[in-house]
Amino acid sequence: MPARRSADPDATLAAVRAVADWLRDESAATPDRAAVAAAVRLTARTLAGVAPGASVEVRIPPFVAVQCISGPRHTRGTPPNVVETDPRTWLRLVTGLLDVDSAANRGALRLSGSRAGEVASWLPLVTIGE
Repeated sequence: MPARRSADPDATLAAVRAVADWLRDESAATPDRAAVAAAVRLTARTLAGVAPGASVEVRIPPFVAVQCISGPRHTRGTPPNVVETDPRTWLRLVTGLLDVDSAANRGALRLSGSRAGEVASWLPLVTIGE
C-alpha cells in the first residue's frame, strides 16, 4: 500500500484560511464541502506528521481518519484510543479557537481510551488569529 502524502504546510494554511470565517462565526456562510474536506484532511495529515505513531486514531467523519502518537500500535479491530469529532469542531481545535477540554465537556469531542486525551498536547496546529 502506498504511503499517505504528507500535508504541505502552505496548502494546509491556505485550506484553513479558506474556511476561517465559518470557524470564527457559526452564523457565517457554510463553506462548500470541498473546502471543508480539504482543510480537515490536510490538518489531520499534519497531526499525523508531527505526532507520528499509531496508538491513537483520530476520526473526523466523513472526511478522514488518521493514526498518530507513538506508543503501542493498534493493528486489528476497534482501536483502544479514539478521538472523534465533526469537521467544524476539529478545525476549531486545530486552530486554537477551541480547546480539547471545552469540546469534550460540550459533547462535541469524544475521547475514548486512556491515551486519547494526549492529542491535546499537539494542538493547535495552525494559527489563524481571532
